[in-house]
Amino acid sequence: MKSYPANVTRILIADDHPIVREGLAAILRSEPDIKVIAEATDGVQACVMYDQHLPDVVILDLRMPRKDGLQVVTELMSSRRPKPRIIVMTTYETEEDVRRALEAGARAYLVKGAVPEQIIETVRRVTGGEALVPASIASVLTQSLSHPELSPRELQVLRKMATGDSNKEIGQQLNITEHTVKAHVKAILLKLSAVGRTEAIAIAMKRGLLREP
Repeated sequence: MKSYPANVTRILIADDHPIVREGLAAILRSEPDIKVIAEATDGVQACVMYDQHLPDVVILDLRMPRKDGLQVVTELMSSRRPKPRIIVMTTYETEEDVRRALEAGARAYLVKGAVPEQIIETVRRVTGGEALVPASIASVLTQSLSHPELSPRELQVLRKMATGDSNKEIGQQLNITEHTVKAHVKAILLKLSAVGRTEAIAIAMKRGLLREP
């Protein structure tokens, strides 16, 4: 592993879009105290390259093949010592994305399209040990924390609801009774403040609990 001066921040970029990677790398390489030492094209490669290069900061996308950004954050934060400093950079800023990324241990959250100055400042402040969340993202996180969280089983039922399955069909697929499904549906509607399935699905999509097909 190549050595660098102590005052240089070593960066690993993980994003499956070449244009995004190249643009981000160009921005960072313009700074004398920042060095991009590796670029990964998917989540699995990101974890491998982290172990190979031990960067000071990881900048990664949430949506990547083979292993998504949230899985990468969770894996690196739970099993590496010292814990890495991770900046999540993505086009997505739904409630669920923000909450899960920060709860998993990401130190900062940037939306793609951030100006170069903001990106560079975020890298430097995270390098210095700070956690940094832009005001727009903090607002989304506050909204998320104010909403009741769905249980894993409720999320399963919600996903089946989104595909148009009936209570009976959901029960058969999840190996639970139709009565239990009805109870879960009732809880989902209550937690989402929805008056019916259609509204519940729309709210779930907006918050990031469900993905576009």
